[in-house]
Amino acid sequence: MRWSQCLAQLSVCASVLLVPFAAQAASEDDPWESVNRPIFTFNDTVDTYALKPLAQGYQFVTPQFVQDGVHNFFRNIGDVGNFANDVLQLKPHAAGVDTARLLLNTTFGVLGFIDVSTKMGLQRNDEDFGQTLGHWGVGSGPYVMLPLLGPSTLRDAPSKYVDSYTQPYRYMNDIGWRNSTFGLNIVDTRASLLSSEKLISGDKYTFIRNAYLQNREFKVKDGKVVDDF
Repeated sequence: MRWSQCLAQLSVCASVLLVPFAAQAASEDDPWESVNRPIFTFNDTVDTYALKPLAQGYQFVTPQFVQDGVHNFFRNIGDVGNFANDVLQLKPHAAGVDTARLLLNTTFGVLGFIDVSTKMGLQRNDEDFGQTLGHWGVGSGPYVMLPLLGPSTLRDAPSKYVDSYTQPYRYMNDIGWRNSTFGLNIVDTRASLLSSEKLISGDKYTFIRNAYLQNREFKVKDGKVVDDF
């Protein structure tokens, strides 16, 4: 099993963090729920017995300043994908901000370990190819729970492959370094989201689905979401 694919719970926790009102949201269309639920159970089991314990151990033995530096390093790498999708969405200002962030953090921030850009007021844009498709009018399609990869939609699932081209792992020839970097990224991300799990309430599958879908809509529309309540 590739640890890089153990993202089942990561997008869940991120959605909870960004959209705290998702527990009260109306259920979105989920025509494949009978298939999605067993996959979710599998993902949750993998997370409970493998990824979460690793993240807890990492958090226990790693000094906070090292955790912060590692987290900033991977966020800096992610700015490459943010910039690419800023350009594809014809957002020149956002592209300029993400370019400046990447240059400043890579140089003055010691390869991104120190997030000097945020301290300077340059806020990070969070973009991916699924959002780019949504920006140009491609509907999300049915909700999909991917094995190991977690919540997605018919539009976003294949977009993950496109996004992988903006990650440096694909271009690392040394298998040991590549796998180690993959693993550290996953464990770091999971560790940074441990505290958000307590926000999940009610039926876990339903909560996660609603949180994910609302979060994706929020991102695609750049926060301009009409409140139906």
